[in-house]
Amino acid sequence: MTESDTAQTQAWLDQEDRHVALTIRKYGCLVQYVSTPAKTPSFGYTVGLFGLGHPELIVFGMTRNAAAYTLNWFFDRIRDGEDLMPGQVLRPDDKAPRFLVEKFPNPAEYLFSANRHYDRPDFLSVPAYQLTWDDNGAFPGEDGYTKPAWLQPRPGA
Repeated sequence: MTESDTAQTQAWLDQEDRHVALTIRKYGCLVQYVSTPAKTPSFGYTVGLFGLGHPELIVFGMTRNAAAYTLNWFFDRIRDGEDLMPGQVLRPDDKAPRFLVEKFPNPAEYLFSANRHYDRPDFLSVPAYQLTWDDNGAFPGEDGYTKPAWLQPRPGA
């Protein structure tokens, strides 16, 4: 990497840090979406819940709009004082899938922006919960779940 590349990367990171901080200051939370190649699930996660004393949230295998809707719905509940707990099952509305709240064991591998925002090293990563969604009334690994297994990796798998 050349000195010019390093300077450009640092300038981009500085702008990104500012954007994250301003968005959290204005809205209380930022939704970061990561698009990935085929056969690898795209995912979205929150940045800002750790500052409220709550684990961040991550959801796999949803479109950008669906992930944003879901994460913002859960953020509103948390901002209003609800603490999510692993094992809880919630549904935003009648048209949405149910979501199972699960402890996410490897947040440092995915929550880059959250760890950068809170200046946390990988070994002290912000904690996170995975929101696993159902398909036809079944969660991954249960009878009736018809989506490909790679779409929603199991926490810790």
